[in-house]
Amino acid sequence: MGTNRWMKRVQVNLRRHYRRRINETESRLMRSATDRVVRPFEWGLDWAERWPCAANIIRNGSDHEYLKRISQSAVHVSDYFYGYEKPSDFQLTKNHLTFTSPLWTPYPENNTVHAQWFGSANRNRKAVILLPHWNAKPHEHVKLCHGLQIMGISTLRLSLPYHDWRMPHGLNRADYTVSSNLGRTIDATRQAVIDIRACIDWLETQGYEKFGIVGTSLGSCYAFLASAHDSRLRVNVFNLFSLYFADVVWSGLTTKHIRTSLEGQIDLENLREVWAAITPQYFFDKYSRWEKKALFISSSMDTTFLPRYSKAMLKEARDRNFDHRSVVLPCGHYTLGKTPFQILDGYHICNFLLQSM
Repeated sequence: MGTNRWMKRVQVNLRRHYRRRINETESRLMRSATDRVVRPFEWGLDWAERWPCAANIIRNGSDHEYLKRISQSAVHVSDYFYGYEKPSDFQLTKNHLTFTSPLWTPYPENNTVHAQWFGSANRNRKAVILLPHWNAKPHEHVKLCHGLQIMGISTLRLSLPYHDWRMPHGLNRADYTVSSNLGRTIDATRQAVIDIRACIDWLETQGYEKFGIVGTSLGSCYAFLASAHDSRLRVNVFNLFSLYFADVVWSGLTTKHIRTSLEGQIDLENLREVWAAITPQYFFDKYSRWEKKALFISSSMDTTFLPRYSKAMLKEARDRNFDHRSVVLPCGHYTLGKTPFQILDGYHICNFLLQSM
């Protein structure tokens, strides 16, 4: 008995030491990005009033109430909200795809969609759209794209709104994608979903018939919303995910600078209502309209997408009997992108896609 107690104590201490090292690494990696800017709080009503669902919403009461009603209306008519007209100017130059986003914004750079194409020599009509994480650089996630390409799955890496070539002049980060401007954050999400769907249109013109999507972190939110509104996305990988949008911004280590702007202007409960139109929680019925397969990958020590938010999404998937698998890796949000977790993550993604497509 004494030996068993000693072994248990050693195991507990090792787990504590391991968690402490992961948390220290997460904090160090987060602090390495020193260009975060605390921007002023804005309701962003000028963005919201451009949405089709806002036409019948009478502006009365507080700004919060007005934006909340528009967002709730978007949830009810989400097929309309996330609808679009197919682009007609797709252009592939070498391995770089561009086209005009179906959703106009006041920033010319952001209105041209950019995607990197990794076409497989195996013409098996299978293609994956890959969505990187928030503030990803153009070279990030490219190794995974090459890996899928070698395995016979063509991959299109999409640059998210306000990222890479789409970043407005004067910005160093993709601050307009998720920010304390509430309306613009919704608009950026709507644009991302529409751009994803337009990418499927282009893939169809190239002869592809089976489609999957891989989204990481913010990209996983965009991937879920796109899949909930497009029957063509049958195979889904949600790599670091959350049932909620507002809660992640409010509690995450990565978005502390945004919360600084939000506090004193809006509380979490009201923020949830305002951002309902971009929250996966409200679109499980839409997602379940079609048969889909999903892989959910989370990290057990995530300080950005807290584990309880990932568990809440998995519970929804189980309760609705979704065809899905779940993998939990022993790391954090930032450390998932480091060896050895990056390798494990890539293995699970590639293995699932090879089996499911």
